[in-house]
Amino acid sequence: MSDTFKTINPADIASTRTLLHEAIPVTGTIISGTYADNNIKTFAHGMFQSVYDYPYLSSSANHIFDLTAGFSTAAISLSSSTTVQVAKKVNIYNQMAQVLVGFDETGSVRRFDRDGNLSAGTKHDVVFFVNFARLLSKDEIKKGSFQMTLLTGNIAQVVSTDLSASTPLTIYDADANRYLVNSPAGEYTLLHTSSDGGSVSTDVPVGLLYYQAGVAVITASVFNDGNNSSSVGYWGLGGGDTQISVSASFTGSTIDSICGGFRNRIKNIQFNNTTELNSTIYFCRANHTEFNYSSNPTYLSASTIRVKNVAADIPIAYATSVGLYSADHELLAVAKLSEPLRKDSNNEFTIRVRLDY
Repeated sequence: MSDTFKTINPADIASTRTLLHEAIPVTGTIISGTYADNNIKTFAHGMFQSVYDYPYLSSSANHIFDLTAGFSTAAISLSSSTTVQVAKKVNIYNQMAQVLVGFDETGSVRRFDRDGNLSAGTKHDVVFFVNFARLLSKDEIKKGSFQMTLLTGNIAQVVSTDLSASTPLTIYDADANRYLVNSPAGEYTLLHTSSDGGSVSTDVPVGLLYYQAGVAVITASVFNDGNNSSSVGYWGLGGGDTQISVSASFTGSTIDSICGGFRNRIKNIQFNNTTELNSTIYFCRANHTEFNYSSNPTYLSASTIRVKNVAADIPIAYATSVGLYSADHELLAVAKLSEPLRKDSNNEFTIRVRLDY
């Protein structure tokens, strides 16, 4: 422990914030085909599926995202006897809405709004939820980097098991520079489709992307016979043996079946994540009269501190580390130098110590 201390002045302390980005590509072949669904984990409760980048029983598998679906009671009655897992689908919608949209002034859960105006406007009442793992999204999804390409099909064509005949539809966060902040989960934006040429001013938003939460909310109306018309298109469930509409799927199929149909329509997902790195920089200054004597216990000769052997010589020390101490001289952090620095009364230097967190 050091017996010589120097106070660091506030002017010698600086704070910085650095945003690190990483490109995340997720291909549809991983999501729906490469591992014959051995990388898709289902649960007894049947409320969502977990997608991994490798068969999930393997120790090298990484969790990519969770996938589920739900609807509001404004779309389908909670007491409907014709709907499979109706209570679970409504509960999922309400749970996600509580976290991402919040409550209104009456205490009721708000519904997902198409244009972000929570008090009025058209709502997203039948939706898919893609919850990206923290491993992928990190601190947040980078604004303006999100793209999801879906194979949407067409109501005029009967979609076969060959999904290459389907119409690709790219969804992206085109409004990244005009993101909204009226969510309890942080910043979010509207998701748009490029099927009409990418004109944000004319197309209809097809979902919402919550940057910090890492959740994409996609309306079921993306599977339609035109851009956002009221009717929905057909997709194949169970390997394409049965062709049913998406609306019929939400009412007559289990959540696992709905998620399976959606997964098989994902062609590609890509975005950049963001890691926020906060740093405090300490400029430790050693003037020419300071720290010329070592505090190393081995700096002794015959139990006496060894400063020099010839009286005319100047004292010399070699700095190998910097210790940051509290006000009561308790060691808090140690920074090691890459090589010893010679210190005597003929020189002085400033050591820049960066603390990342």
